[in-house]
Amino acid sequence: MLSTPHRPGSAIGTGPAEPSRDGGEADEARGRTGRRGWLIAGFALCSALLMALHDRIPNRVGQLGSLVETFLPWAGLSVPVLLVLALVRRSRIAAVAVIAPAVVWGSLFHGVVADKSSGGGDLIVVTHNVDEANPDPEGTARALARSGAHVIALEELSSSSTPVYERELAAAYPYHSVHLGVGLWSTYPLRRTEPVPIMPWTRAVRATVDTPRGPVAVFAAHLASVRVTPLGFATARRNEAGRKLAEAVRAERLPRVVVMGDFNGTTGDPALGALTSPLRSAHSEAGAGFGLTWPASFPLVRIDQILVRGVSPAAAWSLPATGSDHLPVAASLRL
Repeated sequence: MLSTPHRPGSAIGTGPAEPSRDGGEADEARGRTGRRGWLIAGFALCSALLMALHDRIPNRVGQLGSLVETFLPWAGLSVPVLLVLALVRRSRIAAVAVIAPAVVWGSLFHGVVADKSSGGGDLIVVTHNVDEANPDPEGTARALARSGAHVIALEELSSSSTPVYERELAAAYPYHSVHLGVGLWSTYPLRRTEPVPIMPWTRAVRATVDTPRGPVAVFAAHLASVRVTPLGFATARRNEAGRKLAEAVRAERLPRVVVMGDFNGTTGDPALGALTSPLRSAHSEAGAGFGLTWPASFPLVRIDQILVRGVSPAAAWSLPATGSDHLPVAASLRL
């Protein structure tokens, strides 16, 4: 019997065909892509949970709650980053998961972005950490004098720069009071000016401003600096200063109060709640955008605040950069 010659490529025997090597590699690649997609989705859900539960993060370990609140607006950057990764990996599950942090961020900050100013106001106030290393105090003082403010609070005044501000602001602001690096300048008479000992050295001052619509108690303060260390967010000295300032504000008898300065913290920081909770933030109620103030060259956080009690914010805004590493902030208030 003649046998049929074998042709290349033809099957011999009746057993199952050998799986295609190319097909196996494709399946393996799809599996890897799927795993990566789930990993991206996991990060997206973690980001959403972090933002949604930001006010429940405790401060017991490394002041983590304060650190998260300080940089919370920047958590939104996770959305475009994760979306790009999802597109690169061509993962539908990851792309869908990115919707979660996008929705949470939008629900938290959509009202912040909108312009809430209403115009008008009886009293314009400005606060500015002028930076003791400011190379141009004269220019900074002149810029502040052109701001149109009725009351200006300055922090981080040095022994050498204080006379410069006194000289440059004298014409527009005939009333002023300076106590160990913190000062108030006013177009209206000041009385009952006194230091507020929130730290071993003063760092705060209180005065009654006699406006045409009646007296207003004004506090200018510079809380202690904070540091991010390997052990966490070092805020103990700032927190103690904030509590002492809160006590002084609570004891204030005048019904109309303005508290402003460099707080080295945000109004959402739980460690500063004793100070910020009983007061209203001018920027939150009458500003537009995040109003970030530090560092001036590329602002990352808003740590310079104007808080009020017994008056209504009509508008709040940031002023152009000066020679300082902080931006000045302003508010127009209805008395």
